Amino acid sequence: MTAAPRIETERLVLRPYRLSDWERFAAFYESDASRYVGGPLPRPRSWNGFAADVGSWDLFSFGWWSVEETAIGACVGQVGLSHPPHFPEQEVGWTIFPEFQRRGFGAEAARAARRFAYGELGWRTAVSYIDRDNAASIALARRLGCTEDPRAARFDPEDMVFRHPAPQALQ
Repeated sequence: MTAAPRIETERLVLRPYRLSDWERFAAFYESDASRYVGGPLPRPRSWNGFAADVGSWDLFSFGWWSVEETAIGACVGQVGLSHPPHFPEQEVGWTIFPEFQRRGFGAEAARAARRFAYGELGWRTAVSYIDRDNAASIALARRLGCTEDPRAARFDPEDMVFRHPAPQALQ
């Protein structure tokens, strides 16, 4: 089995999921706060997503990390790299739980995940699929240097697609 590598940033640790993370994920996905990422979901459906995030490391050698704030040792959300068969392109995605938003954790975690994708995996491009009503994620994508790509293919025709800067543009 291929586990998510541990990545440390200034304030965060991107680490493999732990079973102890499950309750926080389930609570988020049962709440209205998950409306931009397919929720609210009943526990069995959010468990399937949680397990798929873990399993993607074994299937693809990339996937999702639990994001832990080092100062308090708490899971504050998730960040990941995905390209399931139904996604037209490789994606950098993020979810920061509501009580931890507006602290820059999403940008810090997404930059670390993108560095891994471009460096370790050799990705030459990446997108983020974002619900058009998710103003916070749209703003974060723009902070990350992403630009809207209205011609990009998408799984959900309602999503906006934000293209990340190419690796050479970030050096």
